[in-house]
Amino acid sequence: MSAKKCPVMHGAVTEVGQSNMSWWPKTLNLDILHQHDTKTNPMDAGFNYREQVKTLDFSALKQDLTELMTQSQAWWPADWGHYGGLMIRLSWHAAGSYRIADGRGGAATGNQRFAPLNSWPDNANLDKARRLLWPIKKKYGNKLSWADLIAYAGTIAYESMGLKTFGFAFGREDIWHPEKDIYWGAEQEWLAPSGSEGSRYSGERDLENPLAAVMMGLIYVNPEGVDGNPDPMKTAQDIRETFKRMAMNDEETVALTAGGHTVGKTHGNGDAAELGPEPEAAAPEEQGLGWNNHTRPGIGRNTVTSGLEGAWTTHPTVWDNGYFDMLLNHEWTSVKSPAGAWQWEPVDIREEDKPVDVEDPSIRQNPIMTDADMAMKVDPVYREISERFYRDQAYFSEVFARAWFKLTHRDMGPKARYIGPDAPAEPLIWQDPVPAGPTGYPVQAVKDKIAQSGLSISEMVATAWDSARTFRGSDLRGGANGARIRLEPQRSWEGNEPARLNKVLNVLEPIAADSGASLADVIVLAGNVGIERAAAAAGVTVEVPFSPGRGDATDDMTDAESFEPLEPVHDGYRNWLKKDYAVNAEELLLDRTQLMGLSAPEMTVLIGGMRVLGTNHGGTRHGVFTDREGTLSNDFFVHLTDMNYRWQPAGDHYEIRDRQSNEVKWTASRADLVFGSNSVLRAYAEVYAQDDNHAKFVHDFVAAWTKVMNADRFDLYA
Repeated sequence: MSAKKCPVMHGAVTEVGQSNMSWWPKTLNLDILHQHDTKTNPMDAGFNYREQVKTLDFSALKQDLTELMTQSQAWWPADWGHYGGLMIRLSWHAAGSYRIADGRGGAATGNQRFAPLNSWPDNANLDKARRLLWPIKKKYGNKLSWADLIAYAGTIAYESMGLKTFGFAFGREDIWHPEKDIYWGAEQEWLAPSGSEGSRYSGERDLENPLAAVMMGLIYVNPEGVDGNPDPMKTAQDIRETFKRMAMNDEETVALTAGGHTVGKTHGNGDAAELGPEPEAAAPEEQGLGWNNHTRPGIGRNTVTSGLEGAWTTHPTVWDNGYFDMLLNHEWTSVKSPAGAWQWEPVDIREEDKPVDVEDPSIRQNPIMTDADMAMKVDPVYREISERFYRDQAYFSEVFARAWFKLTHRDMGPKARYIGPDAPAEPLIWQDPVPAGPTGYPVQAVKDKIAQSGLSISEMVATAWDSARTFRGSDLRGGANGARIRLEPQRSWEGNEPARLNKVLNVLEPIAADSGASLADVIVLAGNVGIERAAAAAGVTVEVPFSPGRGDATDDMTDAESFEPLEPVHDGYRNWLKKDYAVNAEELLLDRTQLMGLSAPEMTVLIGGMRVLGTNHGGTRHGVFTDREGTLSNDFFVHLTDMNYRWQPAGDHYEIRDRQSNEVKWTASRADLVFGSNSVLRAYAEVYAQDDNHAKFVHDFVAAWTKVMNADRFDLYA
């Protein structure tokens, strides 16, 4: 049957047809706000993974994983009979996609199962590792997520080879379809060099934010060198930048590089051209596996993955100090692997110091180093750290174990979310610790004091919002708990309007001290008081839900430098841009909304409420479509949808003019007018503009507000 006569709706089924975004590429795409719609989740509505995993037989799982490491399978045999290196790479590449700029990536969702990550060149053959784990996932079922299993496999691999690990925590919940709206770069092809179309570099070598890898399809740096050209000093610069963007300092960077290469090997003993396509492009009979070689056996010593070929140490299945011994005590020269990739091999080495062949122990092969490994030797800072680790293996093992734990847990949120018997009790500063807060104080009495304090509605609501808006669902950092808005660097952030913030804090701090409440709670309560007062002015009586128990973090609980990436440089909810950006204001609004875990309807109702409450940054009038500011009315939507007005550009903003008098009634930003111009957002705006939905607007605003205030209250839904 010809395609013309085929009864299948090709575009709807396969997306071969033109999508709305193809027809109208400048339209605002709201998909990022709904990328984990519950309709994609196969679990029952009441399923709670965090409760299920608590019933897991942790000791049996550890035993099964330990045994798996040495159960070599003929269809994908283990190097030297041990899968440790493969499983470590699986965990590393899942966790190593994390980036501090927006908290996205990481191992906490099991996203590595889906495109594009499952088909990145740097993740070649990790599909085999997940298939090797499938019998264990099948056995433990709903009690063990893929996300936890993928992260745990590497930790057990290290333990099985002799490392005393720092611990492991369960609690990662799986997603059920790709996070396709994460921005991984603008390149038009995998492994595109720096100067290609859509390059992520500008200037000397300035890496685009929020990216944390050197090119599309890699986890961090090119193992052959910058753009595939060996130069360890240049590679060292890339390593320092990319690992910094993964929240690692120099010592952690050396430890992770060395620890990751103390065991296992690279694979490039064959012709990469003989490999089949990646998993997402493979034929149905491949059953989700990619990079298969149907020309000759592409397994064992003939495996091709990165293209580099060889092990780093004499004993690649044992945790030891062999990496530094090999790196520092030999001279190295750059050569091509059998697959044609650049790698480094020793100029001279004793036969007994070479690792044995993965299949035939009577044969020994040259060890290798990547350009990233050589950077550990030639960069002065990395060299000093490497020599320190070489002299003190116990210290190296401890630093690595902690860095590995940080790598695999960085996006899990605070320690309170850790589950399992091996979760370490020691608090770590990168976990953003917050002490438990008081709950026994008289909440109503505190609200009464706030109401009598003389603070305006806009001051109270804006301060509470600023305290909470830093929350990122991507890595569960930020939020109102801890009251870090009173600490540096947050207290001086431009987006927090330091003068207004200091005024409000000077009023609220004595109230907190006198009542026994935490300042974190009092800040949120003040916002609630403002909203209740504004709702009453609109004729709607509401009590904003409140749960006491937030704590106040201290300076010594706060890694100030690590909070810099959380600084808002835009906030559509307060109609503010720190400067002009290449990205439109409404697109920036979507990004913040998604990080905060809000839906498009929640975004809509919050914008409408925040505008009429007068919370715009700096007191600007854009979007304040009301003559009764401070009243929680639906005026924003009523006037936005009123055809008695017309809208026209006026420099960097817009004017809303009366059609008859031509009088400028209001002004607006792009972040305001998008709720009338985008067809989906306008549909929501019309709901709240209806004559019968004013009370609904107030109640929906309160619900969305409470969600923001409680986003980091993990104790409420642990």
